[in-house]
Amino acid sequence: MREQTWQRLRTPRRRGAVAASVAVAMAAGVLAAGVLTPTAASATTTTATTTASAAAKPDTVQQGLDALVRQDKLPAALATVKDRKGRTQAYTAGVGDLATGAKVPRDSQVRIGSNTKTFTAVVALQLVGEGKVRLDEPIETYLPGLVRGDGIDGNRITVRQLLQHTSGLPDYEGDIDEATIQQRYFEPRELLDITFRHKAGSAPGEKFDYSSTNYVLVGLLVQKVTGRPLAEEIDRRIVQRIGLRHTSFPGTGDRSIREAHPQGYRQEKPGGPLIDTTELDPSAGWAAGQMISTNADLDQFFTALLGGRLLPAAQLAEMRTTVPIADSGAGYGLGLISRPLSCGGVYWGHGGDIPGYETRGGATDDGRAVNIAVTQIPADGAVTRRLEQVVDTALCR
Repeated sequence: MREQTWQRLRTPRRRGAVAASVAVAMAAGVLAAGVLTPTAASATTTTATTTASAAAKPDTVQQGLDALVRQDKLPAALATVKDRKGRTQAYTAGVGDLATGAKVPRDSQVRIGSNTKTFTAVVALQLVGEGKVRLDEPIETYLPGLVRGDGIDGNRITVRQLLQHTSGLPDYEGDIDEATIQQRYFEPRELLDITFRHKAGSAPGEKFDYSSTNYVLVGLLVQKVTGRPLAEEIDRRIVQRIGLRHTSFPGTGDRSIREAHPQGYRQEKPGGPLIDTTELDPSAGWAAGQMISTNADLDQFFTALLGGRLLPAAQLAEMRTTVPIADSGAGYGLGLISRPLSCGGVYWGHGGDIPGYETRGGATDDGRAVNIAVTQIPADGAVTRRLEQVVDTALCR
């Protein structure tokens, strides 16, 4: 049964369908699930020495990662936690490569899936601040004639509604067969052609309905207004601006992860063999899910964003104005999600799923940040909820 995307802010794992943020390219080699015995987990303090008294206490973050590997049978988990003073600590658990038994590289690169949406949204809101885009202007103004279909009219859908997933546009996620797109590159407009075969899901502005189609359109908007590729604008306006040293938007045809990384895996059915899916063409994600980064870079990105280093105050306030995500307690702003903390307050981030990797995390207004990645999208939503609980634990301890 199809799982609603708002429930986990990710696409369902339906056999024969592509995730909304990426196309799957199946790598050669099938690995038995029984190989999942984890190696010794590790935690490394990068900017401060752990005191003897602190070392005597169980590290709840490490315990959480260990449980994801040992109990939930995920191949690997890795996290980077930053406290209010800027001190960081990196953690790993599990095995980085099931074929070789190699350790998980600390704070290594992973595919970050729908965290890409926040990067795309920041660039769009920078253009709003520069007076080049208006949030409540119809997308038809900027991309004339492009948004058309059964019950779909670009004159009725605003830029704000695209950024907030309230446009009512259907998603292209379930219409691309894995066998077709293992090696295939998708142009962004091909993804729209797939989308507009379907009828609108709801009227514009009626309700929150998560759809990566919205961000394909925002990416095209950025390119139309700037006259430059989206990847270049993200690099110039965000990556270089705040010094994200390990963050990139893969180029056309680039199926690799260039720096140290754990292998990513997918499972076609519960209990089935794990398939190495590290190398794939992420073009079906594009503005909604194509990027690569590290947990530390994501911590830095969300901290810089909340600290006002990427957007003027007015645009940051718009980004943080949310609509409810059903009855989850979370809210979706303009490419930014607020989630409640058990210790009070909220944290802001996004999260993402892409075959081989699931990421969750974000930052608080007082400078705390954590991002966690696992190397398989869990088949059970309860596992993702446990992953999110580790994020909560790290921010509240």
